[in-house]
Amino acid sequence: MPNIRARLLAVLVVLCGLCGFLTAAGASPAAADATFPGSLPFDGTALTVSNGRFVDGNGREVVLRGYNVSGETKLDENKGLPFASVADARKSATALRALGGGNSIRFLLSWAYAEPVRGQVDTGYLAAATEQMRAFLDAGIRVYPDFHQDLYSRHLFNQGSWYTGDGAPKWAVDLGGYPAESCGICFFWGQNITQNGAVKAAQYDFWHNAHGVQDNFLATAQQTMAYVRQHLSAEEFAGVLGFDPYNEPYAGTYDSGQTSRTWERDLLWPFYVKFRARMDAAGWQDKPAFVEPNMFWNGNIDSQRQEGGLLDVGTLGSRYVFNTHFYDQKAISGILMWGKAADGQYVTDFGTVRDRAATTGTTAVVSEFGHPLAGNVSDKAPTVLKAMYQALDSRVKGANWWTTPAVSGPVLSGSQWQWDIYWGRHHELMNGNPDKVLTGGDAWNDEDLSAVRLDDSGNATLRQDARLLDRVYPSATSGTTVAFTYEDRSRDGSTTLTWNPVPASLPTTKQLVGSGQYALLVWRSAGGAAPTELHLPASFPTATTTVVSDLGAVYAPPAYTSGTKIAAAVEPGGTGSRRLLLSTSDSGAVHFALVTNGASAPSATQLAAARTELSAWVAQKVG
Repeated sequence: MPNIRARLLAVLVVLCGLCGFLTAAGASPAAADATFPGSLPFDGTALTVSNGRFVDGNGREVVLRGYNVSGETKLDENKGLPFASVADARKSATALRALGGGNSIRFLLSWAYAEPVRGQVDTGYLAAATEQMRAFLDAGIRVYPDFHQDLYSRHLFNQGSWYTGDGAPKWAVDLGGYPAESCGICFFWGQNITQNGAVKAAQYDFWHNAHGVQDNFLATAQQTMAYVRQHLSAEEFAGVLGFDPYNEPYAGTYDSGQTSRTWERDLLWPFYVKFRARMDAAGWQDKPAFVEPNMFWNGNIDSQRQEGGLLDVGTLGSRYVFNTHFYDQKAISGILMWGKAADGQYVTDFGTVRDRAATTGTTAVVSEFGHPLAGNVSDKAPTVLKAMYQALDSRVKGANWWTTPAVSGPVLSGSQWQWDIYWGRHHELMNGNPDKVLTGGDAWNDEDLSAVRLDDSGNATLRQDARLLDRVYPSATSGTTVAFTYEDRSRDGSTTLTWNPVPASLPTTKQLVGSGQYALLVWRSAGGAAPTELHLPASFPTATTTVVSDLGAVYAPPAYTSGTKIAAAVEPGGTGSRRLLLSTSDSGAVHFALVTNGASAPSATQLAAARTELSAWVAQKVG
């Protein structure tokens, strides 16, 4: 167990850091009042799943936003770890919170490095991984680990191959005696999933537990989870959300008469039930399994899509989360989608995710989404990513949002692929080949998706528009979200993308927002004592942020003190990120809050008029 005195000292250091930040910013130290839930890295309770949403210990609806950390785990250069050192992990965590606006990460783990020898778990690897997780937990970032695999294993591929994989250890591959791998004419690495005979055979064997390899995987997963549980403090473990058992599952090949849907029912789901039992045995019984359906269930290319989505497993309930990925394969292909993504491009696709989660009686997370940032389709990235974040926020396109906000649906949680501070600075021997040293991009199968890099001074800097990544979102809602939208005004080159302008029917509100960014949250209260929280991006300095709400209307919201209805405070972790706090004490009432950085010292008259406009709009559209 961690040294208790050392952990208490660390908490004091964090608190002192918070006070120093507030004093330097000219705000009252009361904003870090320990009576306010979340002054410490977490509120002391784990998230659970209830009524189709993530819920914290104060009964608030929680939205998780962040990144995958990281594709570095797929590589050999840091031996299956996301970082070369804990110091690098801390640097990445601070940047992810302060620059990327994330409150959570999907933390990649490698089976190959966790169990390099059959039946022998490498506790050195687990110790290093746990310390790197702790760096994020200490920064106030929640974590869900993921045993990652792509194309089953790098050990299927020869030194001269065009492609590589990650996941299973060498001993598991050796047991299979697989044929020499070959993808034939494959232009994208993902084609290996369905065209490479060695990859297909290995996947098939895993799901059928050939040679007992699945049993080994489950045993290693249990030992991994037990180790993490034992080596984190109770407060740190509260920040661990659950576990993603297996990345992008696919059958390999189907048995005679079997379909993708029956494969999910007869092989994939029983595996998840076994993994769930391993979680319980490891002390994770109160945390959900983040289970993924057949990876092709929601592909947007008709010839690729397969029936699935855990249709035949009944109600998942609070012990599971419906966990899926989404990439626009048409846009990535370069030939199936001409032009750029547009307003509402993915609201139907992400609406399907909401519907599947609701049908299975749980909440959803889109644990991977993204688009290449280099290559011949990278010009689509600004619009594709904006459209994906738009669809996470609401199932209504911008052009219709002000007319039909009440059908927005729940705000979806998501983790963008990916956050790799080593982007462009790798030294990876592809498949162990000393003559194929990869340094550029993500150093894996020609991918280039990292939202971050290190500059020549070693400082983390974004590779994408900060207006797109560092977003307003309702991180904790005291009640239930009715509708939410965020107009980020991100750029596609020199063009500002505005897909959800304030309508002319709300002239004062439109004038107040101007050309600035804005978010609007409508929620129904539930009588909780803890406030509703929205993440405030760096582009929303407290001194120039305007809030118009039924709770009041303020320019430059004050620092939090008990009883303040609209206030600002730091976010957990001492990284300098901030949040807006909206306090209510009623139950069943509809509330709203417009947050914008577009106004410049608005008058009391203008704020009052905008409040009147929005109150009438909410009464008409939401009731």
